[in-house]
Amino acid sequence: MLSKLDNEIGFMEQGLKLRSQRQQVLATNIANVDTPNYKAQDIDFKDAMKSALSSPGTTSGMATTNNRHISGTAGGTGASLATTQPRKQLQNNADGNTVDMNVETVQFTENALQYETLVSMINGQFKNLNSVIQG
Repeated sequence: MLSKLDNEIGFMEQGLKLRSQRQQVLATNIANVDTPNYKAQDIDFKDAMKSALSSPGTTSGMATTNNRHISGTAGGTGASLATTQPRKQLQNNADGNTVDMNVETVQFTENALQYETLVSMINGQFKNLNSVIQG
């Protein structure tokens, strides 16, 4: 049962890390709306999540001196490896900037809602676990 819970929370943790990284990318796009020749970036969340879940965690570099020690994993396992890609240009700007504020605002809001949904799901998992422990 604990491994199932650990897998679910690990899945949601990776989702939160990727959503957070995507939020930063979208915020950078919005901040550069008036920067000449700036190309709007985005993360393919679906591919990044697949990659984060399929790649094994990297070790933290901590030495284990006893076989009962737990091997650690790096804090940014997988999620920080999501690569940004230029977003397809929807409009032509005279200054070469590809940021469309309507698209960025919608994507930013949608990503924030999905982040909050994951936070609510994790909170629900812990509330369920707490109620099982307390009886």
